[in-house]
Amino acid sequence: MITFVFILNTVILLAHCAPRCDPEEEALGTCKTEQPEKPTCTSIDLGYCDDLPYAKTLFPNLLEQRNRDEAELSSEYVLLSVIETLLKGECNPDLRLLGCSILAPKCENNKLLKPCTSVCERLKKSCLHAFEGIEMAWPYFLDCDRFFASNEEGCFNPLEHLTDQIDVAVETQPSEMPSTFLQFTHHTYSQMISILKRTAARCSQISRTYGIGRSHEGKELLVIEFSDNPGQHELLEPEFKYIANIHGNEVLGRELLIYLAQYLCSEYRLGNERIQNLINSTRIHLLPSMNPDGYEVASEEGPEQNGWTSGRQNAQNLDLNRNFPDLTVLLYQMRRGKRQKSDHIPIPESYWWGKVAPETKAVMKWMRTVPFVLSASLHGGDLVASYPFDLSRHPLDEKVFSPTPDDKVFKALAKAYAAVHPLMSEKSENRCGGKFAKSGGIVNGAEWYSFAGGMGDYNYLGSNCFELTLEMGCEKYPAEDELYTSWQEHKEPLLNFMEMVHAGIKGIVKDEHGNGIKGARISVRGIGHDILTAEDGDYWRLLTPGVYIVSAHAPGYTKMLKKINLPPNMRKAGRVDFSLRKVVLEPDQFDRLFKEDTQEQYDPLANYDPYEQTQSREPGAEEEEEKKPWWWGYFTMVGGNPPTWLLKRQN
Repeated sequence: MITFVFILNTVILLAHCAPRCDPEEEALGTCKTEQPEKPTCTSIDLGYCDDLPYAKTLFPNLLEQRNRDEAELSSEYVLLSVIETLLKGECNPDLRLLGCSILAPKCENNKLLKPCTSVCERLKKSCLHAFEGIEMAWPYFLDCDRFFASNEEGCFNPLEHLTDQIDVAVETQPSEMPSTFLQFTHHTYSQMISILKRTAARCSQISRTYGIGRSHEGKELLVIEFSDNPGQHELLEPEFKYIANIHGNEVLGRELLIYLAQYLCSEYRLGNERIQNLINSTRIHLLPSMNPDGYEVASEEGPEQNGWTSGRQNAQNLDLNRNFPDLTVLLYQMRRGKRQKSDHIPIPESYWWGKVAPETKAVMKWMRTVPFVLSASLHGGDLVASYPFDLSRHPLDEKVFSPTPDDKVFKALAKAYAAVHPLMSEKSENRCGGKFAKSGGIVNGAEWYSFAGGMGDYNYLGSNCFELTLEMGCEKYPAEDELYTSWQEHKEPLLNFMEMVHAGIKGIVKDEHGNGIKGARISVRGIGHDILTAEDGDYWRLLTPGVYIVSAHAPGYTKMLKKINLPPNMRKAGRVDFSLRKVVLEPDQFDRLFKEDTQEQYDPLANYDPYEQTQSREPGAEEEEEKKPWWWGYFTMVGGNPPTWLLKRQN
């Protein structure tokens, strides 16, 4: 479109400048042609470029745009008008002004000056990650080799006045400024995705983003990960996860995880020893929104008008925290039948007969691919740390203390959060969460109120993972002016709870040849709940201080026992390895042993694709939507030629 307009304008200009003579003068050869006017310096008059450190420019500009109108209608100018919004203020106004120096370059003595290559290169080095964070290519007109000039060629610095402002700001800055700056606002889905991707790009050596699936309406369930080796499970490094916004109208946890991601990135780069130790020894996964469809409904009303349930469910009207397999009722049935198995209970086939949300399936599939050790889901509506079981052992009584075999561990985990929260640890009952003051801000879920199909119970009974339910505050959708205070109250508890993933013991179960044994059982005498070794034979067993008899056993191998002593105030997990010898089994022994540890035959999760589309769309619409990033609409809605040069090429 830009090329077409340029050609059309050229034709019109040539027609306008054609000789205009009388026929007699033309015949005599005395016709005088008009000489085209030479370009002269003119006022910039571009609204988004009115703060350049100079007042005059020249057309055609460096992009061959012949006048102000053509420049204003270009997709390059549209980008400059929205770049601060797209990048959430990062690298601005620097990027905008650098782009303006191309669309409206400096004019001196009716000649154009190019901006300096060195300025472009410095800014690209500092800001390229911001474009990568929103999956946008570096703009072609900011090509440092093409549109810029060296000092020897003669150039100008369009950011020179900003450098002067920064120097003044540094001189006047208070000496005790906080090291990490966060913007305490509510974020739309697009803004959340942008921040997570930009954060991962900014800390690419320790972070990445990845999706675990899509919501019913097709929104990606995006996770940001922190590790000294992102994307890889490292031997003996425990896996931790936080999940928020499982109920769409409970948004505080969602915002806190967005802040937490930025905090971890920034503090690691600033040399915060505690954060560096945590990330270097732990693989951390943050899923800020499990229910983005519900959040969209809740956010339409906002914090002032949002009701208690508006947006709670997903787009299928399903409560995601009642949608997981109810393994707890199976456990109670097995106990009545004198069967004591309370771990890795197979999902009953009948579960799949009901309506299972794609968000639920995505989390279940995720749990199968990552050997999580510790987790918490972040909710709203009260202020308490709740621990399993959430389903009462007496179905007819909804408020019965219903402990797991790991009740001591769960209480310690809950106290690790509540004890360092300034309000949860308060003794006063006249406050949010005051009814839990006598118990130290913690509660057994079923003793509070009983429900089936919760994510916490499923974590404990269906995997190795121990999960708490954290109620973050009495306001499900707090106003923006409350977000800073909430972050200050929850920051230390969030960090302290993550560090609890290193409580207890860890180790490797190997055979005689030093090969790790996958799926070996780690048992603790007196605790009827085993955990299984991961792919390479490593394991993590959360325990409180004390003396324990721990055993490792696997089908076809000998059983090995060890006595361990975990002293109080241990700061990292104790190392307990096992080496098992192979034994020869009779055929009936072999069949019986392996039957115990196999998954159920009917297993839809095995072949489930969490990225399959769940809503019907017009033919071709899905393909078109997948091709374009979320920011594409900024350019299509203003018409003109869409900037395909901003699309990143797929390798």
